[in-house]
Amino acid sequence: MKIKNNTLKIFLRPVWSDNPINIQMLGICSALAVTVQLKTAFVMALSMTFVLSCSSFIISLLRKQIPKNIRIIVELSIISTFVILTDEFLRAYMFDVSKQLSVFVGLIITNCIVMGRAEAFALSNPPHLALVDGVGNGIGYGSVLIIVAFIRELFGSGKLFGFQVVPDYLYSIGYEDAGFMLLAPAAFIIIGLMIWFQKYLSRDKELKR
Repeated sequence: MKIKNNTLKIFLRPVWSDNPINIQMLGICSALAVTVQLKTAFVMALSMTFVLSCSSFIISLLRKQIPKNIRIIVELSIISTFVILTDEFLRAYMFDVSKQLSVFVGLIITNCIVMGRAEAFALSNPPHLALVDGVGNGIGYGSVLIIVAFIRELFGSGKLFGFQVVPDYLYSIGYEDAGFMLLAPAAFIIIGLMIWFQKYLSRDKELKR
């Protein structure tokens, strides 16, 4: 029971209480760039989760064989392998989305979240826990992207996943899309409000204790 509780705690911590974006302030650049559309944000979230979980698992599996003086090079090699696989998959099966994501899939290699989990967790924990930690951090990162993209695409273009959801009659009576939502500052504002809201809830919960 204790092992199960510990595994669940490792999985849930980055989803809420130690979220990579809202709490650790990591990965914000990609959160600004890929959240104009829900589709690109969703694909980016899946890509990050795949790279994080697989690289953490392999690094943890090899942690006792990796020489300390070249561990960063080995980690980058493992991470870049999964990033290349992800990029090639998107180019082959989702070329339009790959073009929209541009360099941001490739930049997962240098994302602080991926390297941070490799250094802080994968190198000192068994493979199954490293895998859980990677999946949890990927979901925590991806959840913020999807929420921001949902708000930006809905209010910025009246669409979700590229499909029109705002009824035409609203436009006929004067409703207009908020074009500002499609600009990077809007993502900054939304993320800032999410950070404030999470800290408010966490503070309120602590006060009730």
